[in-house]
Amino acid sequence: MIRILVILSVAFAFLAGCGKETLKTQMPEKMPEDFRFSVSYGYGEVNKNEINTYAGTVTKDLVTKGTATAALSFSDDELQSIYAKMKDIAVLDEKQFPQKGNCSQTPSSTDSWKMTVNGETKTLSWTNEYCDMTKDAQDLLELRSYIQKLVEGKDAYKALPAAEGGYD
Repeated sequence: MIRILVILSVAFAFLAGCGKETLKTQMPEKMPEDFRFSVSYGYGEVNKNEINTYAGTVTKDLVTKGTATAALSFSDDELQSIYAKMKDIAVLDEKQFPQKGNCSQTPSSTDSWKMTVNGETKTLSWTNEYCDMTKDAQDLLELRSYIQKLVEGKDAYKALPAAEGGYD
């Protein structure tokens, strides 16, 4: 009888340990047809800049002059490249972002993401208000900067008015 109780105890302990694993969402090797994303970013509580493949638009923060929006599309090669970078940083997995601590900076910016891959949509948001950058936040910042550089090279973006003013 004691032997059975020991075996059952070990089995339950093993099963309980298995339940604590976090599942990772695998992005398909090939970019799916429904791949879309949007990222909005900017200073303060309102993210005025946005790159949105759902709507096919880019919005630029003109600071004191409001915002301006233009139609935007990426080539298939550009989308493939963005998808590959998202896959490399496992963008659909759980992320760790800076937490409130003893230090904060002003002005600070916030990035908000929405991504759809294979019928699954994920949203996430992070801020650089807190001084300690996590690897996940740095990866997303580099991804956003890469996408932003692609956008800034497009004629539709270049035709938008220049920003006036600045943030303190």
